[in-house]
Amino acid sequence: MNKYIIALLTLVISFTSIAHDDNDHSNKDKKAITDIIASIKYGWENGDGMPFKQNFLDFKGARYIESGGQNKGLDSLVTHHVEPEKGAMGYMTLDFSDIEVHFEGEKKSFAWAIANTRFKAKLKKSDRELDKSGYQTFLFRKIDGEWKVVHSHSSGHDYKPKKEHQH
Repeated sequence: MNKYIIALLTLVISFTSIAHDDNDHSNKDKKAITDIIASIKYGWENGDGMPFKQNFLDFKGARYIESGGQNKGLDSLVTHHVEPEKGAMGYMTLDFSDIEVHFEGEKKSFAWAIANTRFKAKLKKSDRELDKSGYQTFLFRKIDGEWKVVHSHSSGHDYKPKKEHQH
């Protein structure tokens, strides 16, 4: 009887440990992904391509969609979009909020994240102010233990605050 109780306790403790490790693993992966998104925010706001080069997977066929425009490949995204945009704007802020991260597959080596976005900027040439809101989706693949963005897609429109109903 004692052997049976010890075996049962060992089994319960093993399952608890596995579940705990999986939860810690998911939290660690979620933090890694939200850290990547924070570094991408920094890259956009500062016209710095380095966070993109460090966190995006550069592969043949890569496409990154930004508000109706398409960049084929990482170099195109960085040299034709990220870096020159900063130079064309007097100021730029990009906020990601309500970030949701979802893991897929048995080994949880694929993830996707969606976030609300708010983009504000002032164009140097015309002094025109931009205020856009929308959504950003990132697709991630875990490669050699590190998460890499394999695709991104943003969609935005002029920001229009919701009006409160008056009775």
